Amino acid sequence: MALQINATNPEHPALLLELPWHLPLEEWPEEYLVPLPRGISRHVVRYARAGDEVIAVKELAQRPALREYELLRDLDRIGIPAVDPLAVVTGRSDTAGEPLESVLVTRHLGGSMPYRSMFETTLRPATMHRLMDALAVLLVRLHLAGFAWGDCSLSNTLFRRDAGAYAAYLVDAETGDLHPELSTGQRDYDLDLARVNISGELLDLEASGALHPSVDPIEFGTEICARYRGLWEELTRTSVYPAGKYQYIERRIRRLNDLGFDVAEMQIEHASNGDTVTFVPKVVDAGHHQRQLLRLTGLDAEENQARRLLNDLESWMATQDDYAPGDPLGARPEVLAHRWVREVFRPTVRSVPPELRGPMDAAEIYHELLEHRWYLSERAQHDIGLGTAVEDYIRNILPKARETLQPTAE
Repeated sequence: MALQINATNPEHPALLLELPWHLPLEEWPEEYLVPLPRGISRHVVRYARAGDEVIAVKELAQRPALREYELLRDLDRIGIPAVDPLAVVTGRSDTAGEPLESVLVTRHLGGSMPYRSMFETTLRPATMHRLMDALAVLLVRLHLAGFAWGDCSLSNTLFRRDAGAYAAYLVDAETGDLHPELSTGQRDYDLDLARVNISGELLDLEASGALHPSVDPIEFGTEICARYRGLWEELTRTSVYPAGKYQYIERRIRRLNDLGFDVAEMQIEHASNGDTVTFVPKVVDAGHHQRQLLRLTGLDAEENQARRLLNDLESWMATQDDYAPGDPLGARPEVLAHRWVREVFRPTVRSVPPELRGPMDAAEIYHELLEHRWYLSERAQHDIGLGTAVEDYIRNILPKARETLQPTAE
């Protein structure tokens, strides 16, 4: 059987042909590989360079490789945070003509880390709570979209910094299934697997001495269940309000927005006696602040980053002479937003030397600078300004943080 490359982009097959497909992944020469931290996997996984892109290459049988490729494409179409599928390579054989396993190729998620690399320096319990939050949000988003993961775990997730919190991305969809809607039993099965897997992974870390002594692996495994159920309840519960109190419905929608979700459709029913109104959010989409920031500025950021940038944008707009909400003669928000990107956001980010940024993207850098400005202003008891904060951050913070910001090879 001849080598075949099925790819999402017509440019990728030519780039991928340069890689040594006649060798098992374990034998690929160092010249093709990129030294990035890898998580635990049941399959052989390597990071390699294809043109200007860093790719993750996973060796597995042909049928599951093709199935996972299609599932990842489905998740991409419905906007679920997951690794980006690039290609499936089948028909591999070595120089003697012996068949080799197929390969799934995904794009490396820039700035992301597998959980074991994060535990190279013992994580504080507060940071671990944020990881659980991120994983709970990911699992809820998958279930709202009708995706049963079948193997939710820290090992099958990548984490990326998101304005002081973390964003979780699905990295292994091999055991997943996409349905029009999940039953309560399907969701509970996924959740119970997550609890068992996470507790087991943390017990392994405890045995190796990499777990904070105050962390109970069993309790943390159970925590994912509580966080998931609290978020699921908030997103899907039916609310009954007094008739005429439509501000309660608006308040509920704003609370969902604060959690990062949009209500794209809703069902409102009046009771037969007219005393109450029943409200049900019918379709809930994640990424509320992401979409708002992208629409206004063209910037693509994580959800928490987008919320923080929007707050700064709104504060900046209020200082502009031509900002007059509701005034047809005033500048439109989109015009001011692009001016903010051009005059504030980009110059500020570019002032940070690239060699000091590590894996942080532009939105995370800007968030860090805003945090530093707040800290210095609190200490000085007055606003020190963004320029001063940038200078101090570059001089005193980034050099010390460089080691922890940059991922290390295994």
